[in-house]
Order: sequence, then C-alpha cells, then structure tokens
Amino acid sequence: MDFQQIFNQPPETQASAPGRVNLLGEHTDYNDGFVLPTAIPQQTTVQVGFSNDGQHQLYSENLQERANILEIHHTPSGFASYIFGCIEVLKQAGYTIPSLNVYVKSSVPMGAGLSSSAALEVATLRAIRQLLDLPIDDVEIAQLAQQAEIHYAGVQCGIMDQMASSLADTKHILFLDTRTLERRVLPFPDKTTILIIDSGVPRALATSGYNQRRAECQQGAHLLGVHALRDITVAKVTEKLPEPLNRRARHVVTENNRVLEVLQGVTPERFGELMNASHASLRDDYEVSVPALDTLVEILQKTPGVFGARLTGAGFGGACVALVALGEEKAIATHALEQYNYAGYTGQIL
Repeated sequence: MDFQQIFNQPPETQASAPGRVNLLGEHTDYNDGFVLPTAIPQQTTVQVGFSNDGQHQLYSENLQERANILEIHHTPSGFASYIFGCIEVLKQAGYTIPSLNVYVKSSVPMGAGLSSSAALEVATLRAIRQLLDLPIDDVEIAQLAQQAEIHYAGVQCGIMDQMASSLADTKHILFLDTRTLERRVLPFPDKTTILIIDSGVPRALATSGYNQRRAECQQGAHLLGVHALRDITVAKVTEKLPEPLNRRARHVVTENNRVLEVLQGVTPERFGELMNASHASLRDDYEVSVPALDTLVEILQKTPGVFGARLTGAGFGGACVALVALGEEKAIATHALEQYNYAGYTGQIL
C-alpha cells in the first residue's frame, strides 16, 4: 500500500538517506575519536504530508505497521520512536511542527549494523526540513538525528552513523573527527572496492552490550584523568587500568591510531592489515564479536583477492565488510558464502 492508499491523499514531499558501512574506527565515535565510514547504495525514503486530525500518522511499508501519535509524554515503541524523536528534537530546537502523515520505506537491512536507524532519522528530518522549509544544514540534521536516537530510542550513540548518513557518498570514504566534526573526503585505495556480507545474526543495539561498553569507556577515561579516551594516544598507558577497562581502552586507542594511519595514505595491502587488526581488537579487547562473525571474517581474510575484513557496526551480530580487488567482488562473495554456509551459517551479500 502506498501513501495515497494509507492516508487518502498524496504526499507533499519526500526525502531519502543512505545506510552506512564503517571501514575503520569502530566504537571510537562516542570516545571523541576518529572514524572512516562510507555510504551504501541502500536507502530509506520518507514521504510526508499534513495530517488533518491532530495526530501524527505513521506507516512503515517494510513492517506493514501503523502508529498514531497524539501529543503524548511517553515515547512510542518500534519504528515510531525514531520518527517521534525527530519531531520532538525539532520542537525543542524551537520549530513548530504540525501534525504529519509519515510513510517510510527502506532497502537498508535492519539489524545488520548498517545504520538503518540513522538512515530513518536523517531521511525523516530531511523530509520535514523540505516540507516546512526549515533553515537546517546537513551537519545540524546529523546532530538532531543523534539526539533523537539517544533520548527517544534509548541508544547512547556517537555521531558517526548520523554524520555518515547525512554527509557521505558511495564513491568515497569519509574521515570524521567526532570531537571537532572536522572531515575529509578520501578516495578508496587504488583498484579496490568493498564487499558487505550479512552474517545472518541480527543484533539490537538498545538491548546489547553497547551502552555497557560506552559506560566502561567513560569509566576508563575518568580513571586516566582525561575527558575521553581519544586523548590517550599511546596504548601502553591503558595497562594501568583494571580488567576489563584496560582492554576496552586499548581497543579505542589502537583503533584511533589505525584510522589516523590511513589518513596519511596507505596501500591496499596495508589498509587490509589494519582492518584485520581492527577485527582482532574488537573480538579480543572489546568483546563485541560473536562466533558467526569471527567465522565469516576468517573465511574472507583467507580468500584470494581480499585485502582485509572485519565486523562492521556495533557488533553482537550484523555484517562484515571486506576490502577487495576491484572486479573480483562477485567471485569472492560466492566463495565466501559457500564456505560460510558449509560451516553451518546462513549469510547474504548486501
């Protein structure tokens, strides 16, 4: 069913935003660190119009789910919480938001660590900006989207996902300093592309160990006497922390250093080595991998034409990303999925 069929009128406007995959810099954004995401082709599209009954009327095509929101003081559940959050943060920023009809459709996989939530938030804010001609730039869109996720979806996320969805494209890597919001657009390593494979193990950020990891990092930074772990640049300094804070902090410090090395310019081979090291750190020091992800990453790392591979996103399930030789991605994906299925798992190319 389309917008017309659901709301008995055509949409006034629509906007889209992409999901993202992160090549390096995992769990560094909420530590004021450095990240290297890129946009993926899959997008979320939000159509909006004016509601005539004083309620926000929301519909998700993918979920075939409808939600009606009055002026309430509690956050709705599910997909509606993200849209409600976007409306609320706009109100808090001083904008008057009328009752809206909102129709969502998306090709960004949910639960795969590819920021389907950020794509929904950014697309929603873009559509409302367009509908009401709001004077909000793309960085502000990302910042508002982050606040919506923190305060209304309950995920203490950093700014990376929303900045990537709002600013990145599929042809380049976005370097972002999450403290200063300084950013640069980098080319992919010569004659390479990326391959994304979903492990088939879904994960839910709000119910995972994500918020726990963030709290551990804040505790580690406090014990080290710094504002954020980004301020530690030598991994040896983290050894004075108790378990497991020492390993959590070591991951963040070494991960930031891996991103900064790429910023100086590296070969495809070295980029791949850094991705492999990142996965090992996420698995052993940060403990956010799961057996399925480790199996898939190991298969990819051993496949000819793959420079490096790692889990992407928060972990606890989701997808893997690999840097591969341009033109070989289809053969690599076919081989890797065969091996992965043989190991007893079910994945898919994204």
